[in-house]
Amino acid sequence: MAIYLPGTAEDQALALDEMTPREIVAELDKYVVGQHAAKRAVAIALRNRMRRQKLAPELADDIMPKNIIMIGPTGVGKTEIARRLAKLTNSPFLKVEASKFTEVGYVGRDVESIVRDLVEIAIDMVRDEKLDDVEEKAEQNAEDRLLDLLLPPAPAAATAAEPQASHNRTGHSQTGHHPTIEAQAPGIAGGGPEAEGSQPVDSLHRTREKLRQQFREGKLDDRTVELDVRDRNQPSFEIITNMGPEQGGRDDMDINLKDMLPGLFGQRTKKRKMKVAEAFEYLVQEEESRLIDMDQVTRLAVERVEDAGIVFLDEIDKIAGREGGHGPDVSREGVQRDILPIVEGTTVSTKYGMVSTDHILFIAAGAFHVSKPSDLIPELQGRFPIRVELQSLTVNDFVRILTEPKSSLVKQSTALLETEGLKIEFTPDAIAEMAQFAFRVNETTENIGARRLHTIMERVLDEISFQAPDLFKSPRPEATQDENMPGALTGVIASIPVSASLTGESLLPSAPLPVVERQTATGVEKVIVIDPEYVRQQVASIVKNQDLSRYIL
Repeated sequence: MAIYLPGTAEDQALALDEMTPREIVAELDKYVVGQHAAKRAVAIALRNRMRRQKLAPELADDIMPKNIIMIGPTGVGKTEIARRLAKLTNSPFLKVEASKFTEVGYVGRDVESIVRDLVEIAIDMVRDEKLDDVEEKAEQNAEDRLLDLLLPPAPAAATAAEPQASHNRTGHSQTGHHPTIEAQAPGIAGGGPEAEGSQPVDSLHRTREKLRQQFREGKLDDRTVELDVRDRNQPSFEIITNMGPEQGGRDDMDINLKDMLPGLFGQRTKKRKMKVAEAFEYLVQEEESRLIDMDQVTRLAVERVEDAGIVFLDEIDKIAGREGGHGPDVSREGVQRDILPIVEGTTVSTKYGMVSTDHILFIAAGAFHVSKPSDLIPELQGRFPIRVELQSLTVNDFVRILTEPKSSLVKQSTALLETEGLKIEFTPDAIAEMAQFAFRVNETTENIGARRLHTIMERVLDEISFQAPDLFKSPRPEATQDENMPGALTGVIASIPVSASLTGESLLPSAPLPVVERQTATGVEKVIVIDPEYVRQQVASIVKNQDLSRYIL
């Protein structure tokens, strides 16, 4: 059964436990072009994880994940496949570079910090989910507390509520008055002397509801109120140990004195004046913290890491030993030995408790230009039984990358310039021309894959992006009727000179920006059409000079 999310039919998502490997690959196709073998491998690994969760516990504990090594040049989609897979499964996902770790005994990051960072990510994910669950209740409580601030209860009602308020754990009285908030709203719709004196309860209730309506309409946002906020500047100290910061010295030994001796420091507060809108945001955060059980969040996060965590080990080829491995890289084999127990399954100590890595899925990736997967130590090779090779990108792949993904470069650039009120369009031939340039530069210089398209796109849009805000400030050009486009005017923004250097240096003359003005229901819109000639004008001279292209492209 499909679960339809708000939006168009393109945004629909299948229930995760019902997605077949073919459907998982189809979802990945929306963001990553090509690389079908790698997508198949991760789809099967994900489906096996779902199958495992349906087995009996005694059998499920013995089924280990089939870790994957992706082999291919940079910029072909290795990282993007893993990242999109994690978003698809809503799993805790961490991307780390294997080259940043060092062998135990050397200065640097310890491999166990991978698990600690993954737990922190999972806690943030679970906490955000819990925030969504309590958001409505937190806003309602914050609204009631803010109304108590704006319209204090009658003295008689407050006196009668004092005995009950003393037994209220949340600090709210029977009337909803919070003891840490001081009223400062004389003269607000019934907040005058008659509201504090003999005004009947029903009249006070009507006034309160009237204030509530005014607050929801934003009429009270600019009023100033005063409330007691928690003092976050609590004294703390660190215990210095012989362990490095990544080995627990900072994570586990940073102790807050307030937590150890709560009776000594208490809950210090200070008065602060702020506007109603700001006070409401503060009270909402305070209510959310009170409604969320962090012990439950921590427990769920650790379980999610152990059952559904995904770690992407990038640049694993950088720690693969070469033949005759001498010189400054003697610790690389040591890093492999340290990574080995994490990958094969161990228990790591964190400040949230012990975390097992037995069922965390590890996806490693590397270009392996110099080294080979067989250069890894045999024990580590055996923990990555699935190997897939990603292919270099072709011209056709570049064209598809520019246009097909949901957030393609063409869509990104168009949306950015539309914020200036300027619309740009790329002709199919212009997109093909940019793909050709990207492929040619990758062939003649270093092959950086799809990342070359970012450079080409920026060179093409350099002048347009610089002058976009000026197109509306300039006088309107003389336009002529276009016979091929009824209702459209064509012209040239000839009044805008070539962008001058900030240092006053003279620049070579450039062709003006061709523009099409179209009559729409809301007025005249200016559209700049990027054609192959304009692409060549911006990029061709750089590509021809190989020395220059190495610096610029």
